[in-house]
Amino acid sequence: TLLDNDKNAIPDSTKRALELLRRHYKVVLSTGRDMDSHYSVRWKAEVAPDAIIHMNGTKITVGDEPIFEHYMDPELLSRIYDFSMETGICFGTTIGDRDYYTNPEKKDRADLAFTRAIRRNYCPFSELMEGKVRIHALSYAGDLDRERPMVESAFPQLELFGFDSGVGADVVEKGFSKADGMKRVCAYYEVDEDRTYAFGDSENDIMIIREAGTGIAMGNAVEHLKALADHV
Repeated sequence: TLLDNDKNAIPDSTKRALELLRRHYKVVLSTGRDMDSHYSVRWKAEVAPDAIIHMNGTKITVGDEPIFEHYMDPELLSRIYDFSMETGICFGTTIGDRDYYTNPEKKDRADLAFTRAIRRNYCPFSELMEGKVRIHALSYAGDLDRERPMVESAFPQLELFGFDSGVGADVVEKGFSKADGMKRVCAYYEVDEDRTYAFGDSENDIMIIREAGTGIAMGNAVEHLKALADHV
């Protein structure tokens, strides 16, 4: 929502808007990304939010302090890996500067379709299954329309929030979302949920736009998000 992907930059107008907001409000980033990852930490520093809802509510930080974390079960990750090897579907995540993906060539193609070539540091997905590296959520890369039904049928406990590009999705366990993250941040700051404003443009923003006191869809948002929002 904040990033201009064509220019790979946050527009100056957005930075000015954030500074105006900061005079009267807490500024919270709510995203499908892990903002502590190698690829996103620069934006974290540039926005300097009061709090971050990372990876659709599975990790929440206030400043540098984690106030909530949910980790995926290695047994579930092992089943996802087996499924991925059988079907050729790509799942993975980035921790710090290390990328853990099955079928990484599909992630490379998705990167190019979404934005640009990214030099990734691929590491064995098995490290996740062995519990050597604990993760909060996964990412999917591929033909979402074709493969989403396969994933949802095999793993009814997972939810896929599709990217606008159609070549990927955030993958989280059901019961976690940006809206759930918002509720935890409100509890931390002792702020009523009806005093919140949420801005979004994508499928993973639907719940938070619906649950916030005021939900605002960007002008280039997906159409079904605009239909739910209080303002566009």
